[in-house]
Amino acid sequence: MFLSLAAGAGALTLALAPAVPVQDLYDSGRLRRASCPEEKISHGGIPRTRQYLSAVVKCLDTTWSAHFKRAGLPFSPPVVRFYDEPADRVCGVRWPAGAAAFYCTDRRTLVFPLQGRWIEERKDLYPFKIAAHEYGHHLQSLTGIRAAYEQRVRARQGDHHELGRRYELQADCLAGAFIGGVWSSLGRPSADWTALVESTKASGDEGDTPRTHGTGTSRTYWLKRGFAATSPAACDTWKAPASRVS
Repeated sequence: MFLSLAAGAGALTLALAPAVPVQDLYDSGRLRRASCPEEKISHGGIPRTRQYLSAVVKCLDTTWSAHFKRAGLPFSPPVVRFYDEPADRVCGVRWPAGAAAFYCTDRRTLVFPLQGRWIEERKDLYPFKIAAHEYGHHLQSLTGIRAAYEQRVRARQGDHHELGRRYELQADCLAGAFIGGVWSSLGRPSADWTALVESTKASGDEGDTPRTHGTGTSRTYWLKRGFAATSPAACDTWKAPASRVS
């Protein structure tokens, strides 16, 4: 398994051993329409937020496992851990400072704090998108994308911050594909999608050092691209020009 830079435009091509089914993910077609009714979390405190996230993860499991099965790809669901508040350590590492939620790669575990501005008293789709984004990292692990990315970083070939942005922006796109696939079941007005795009744009890392997730413009580009396509085929950030992963 190896990675190589494609010629021109700062694009990145992942050249992978056949045993790693990355291309199969991109060739897996569109997600079928699925039903994913939301729980309400604007009231009810920690029990309600846990109930909300449990329902979202269940829908993610159902949707992506069915998609992988149709594509002939191996699938296993992530482990899910909930915390009333951030702990000193989780998954064998220190809790990432400022993280809304995160994915422990080595243990294939989704970690959700049940308090914080990212989820408490919210009525918008931002917590839904965060859960779908972190689940996107699980899909990257299942298909070998994460392993290829890590090998590239270890080899110090290219800007590792840009590689990290390609990785994170792909998760944004996969989240968008999932949301697009279940959108009709959410019962949300189009204004709620617009609000999610705006909140995603506001989460860009302009001015941050290091820049790990992408500008607001890049993040919304990939979120909207996935939403419109409802397919992982739209989410190959590794072949995108550098301007699209800024």
